Amino acid sequence: MLTYGSYIGGNQTYSGEWTHTVRASAMLDDVIGSIRTKRDLDRGRLPADRAPESVIGRCAVGDHHDVEAALAAASAAVRTWAATPLRDRLRFVAELHRLTREKHDDIVEMLVAEGHPRALARWEVSGILVNTREDTRDFLATQLEQHIDAGERRFTLRRVADGVVCLNPPQNATLANAMLGAWALAAGNALVVRAPRSAPLGVLHAMHELVVPALEHAGAPPEVLSVVCSDAPRTLQQWLNSPLVDDIMYFGGSEQGVAFGAECVRHGKKPVLELAGNDTCVVWRDADLDLAAAALAEAFYGSGQICMVPNCAVVHPDVADELLHKLGELARRIRPGMPEEPDVLLSPVRRTDAFQEVLGEALDRGARLVCGGRRLDVDGTPNEVSGMFLEPTVIRVDGLKSARDLRAVREETFFPLLPVVVPDASDADLLEQVVEFTDANQYGLRNSLWARDPEVVRAFVAGVRSGGLLKVNDSHIGFLPVLPTHGGTGLTGGPGGEANYPALRTSHLQGVSVAAGIDPAGAVFAGTDERGTL
Repeated sequence: MLTYGSYIGGNQTYSGEWTHTVRASAMLDDVIGSIRTKRDLDRGRLPADRAPESVIGRCAVGDHHDVEAALAAASAAVRTWAATPLRDRLRFVAELHRLTREKHDDIVEMLVAEGHPRALARWEVSGILVNTREDTRDFLATQLEQHIDAGERRFTLRRVADGVVCLNPPQNATLANAMLGAWALAAGNALVVRAPRSAPLGVLHAMHELVVPALEHAGAPPEVLSVVCSDAPRTLQQWLNSPLVDDIMYFGGSEQGVAFGAECVRHGKKPVLELAGNDTCVVWRDADLDLAAAALAEAFYGSGQICMVPNCAVVHPDVADELLHKLGELARRIRPGMPEEPDVLLSPVRRTDAFQEVLGEALDRGARLVCGGRRLDVDGTPNEVSGMFLEPTVIRVDGLKSARDLRAVREETFFPLLPVVVPDASDADLLEQVVEFTDANQYGLRNSLWARDPEVVRAFVAGVRSGGLLKVNDSHIGFLPVLPTHGGTGLTGGPGGEANYPALRTSHLQGVSVAAGIDPAGAVFAGTDERGTL
């Protein structure tokens, strides 16, 4: 059994209170028995040395003293680390990339054990690798520091670390999102991570196996990173109240996240918000429909419980019937199963009653069911009473103007439910209407387009200003070097939302001029004529 304490100041501390992790496949096989085992272990009624093999790890639960110690250690280390040359801090990211490649299979297995289907676990680890590879590092180096020589002066435009950054990852993808903090470290910040009590093991494992040794390789002070498994409301409030905290990276739902961002500002903290997505994928009449259908089927990966999957499709009426046929065929092949199985893409869904409400509203108001809509057991058998999975579901919504009257279109549902909106007619200004519809989305994570006509592509890229990422003729969820993996506008990122490069979001711009032999009296009017104009 893996055992981790709170990681503070380069040391592990143990509070005596534990939370245990049971392998997800064991949970699916015997929910009641697995929950009973976990509860007995957490409460000390079952000794750890008598735990069954299905229990893969335990993490010490930290209290407010541990959180305060982590903040104090980070505050003490940040000045030294922030003053470390950028090239040395980037050595940390390069080593992190090397270690992730080396330990790729180990990290994938950890994600699978926590319940991520194997195919999606590999996708998540690919995101860490793309986000730290050499061309991404080289690009961000140019954004973090630039030098210009001008006569007897050297100008530097640089990003300066904000200080102590606290990161609160989401429960659905704790490990991968916690790893985004690596770029906050690369910017010169100290990092404090809260490992959620519901899923702490993967976070602590990745930090110990990847981030800690990479920081040691770069010569970083050990206090620059702390990880504490702790209660969310108390920890977030402690971060807000602490004078040691500068930034808070928060992942969660939009309503709660925007309100928390306002609290951050009220307490003098910079919020970096990663909230819900409700992405639109447009399919034009000249699109490659096989590839477009494959991209739309990404809506069902992880049962739609991934913020960056497509949540709504807008399909040109000339090709809607053919596209829906192809999409329905793909959706029917996506099945549930144990996370260890290589071709499984669905995850259990807790709020199946809410799914039926959203689907029922859409059907009652004129949407048509293309496929899906049922609860399933882990073996794919329909089970409307206790099935923990949802069948990939496609609905057709006719009419663009009233489409967002439906919750299924207007909101992020977090279900394997894809509404396909088909405009009424193929008139002259349809493209303008579709671009306006896409850009008017209250959310703004990423949007995508499938089209061959260069003028259609140009109009889409020029007209869709919302969102942190636009993709054309590409996987909607695939990771790309250089471009950001997260971030967006509106309800996705709050009032200050944009494409999220954590190294840039957790730092601030500063100009520096270093001169030699400059006469201050003459420098005041340097570059002007006798009238004071340039």
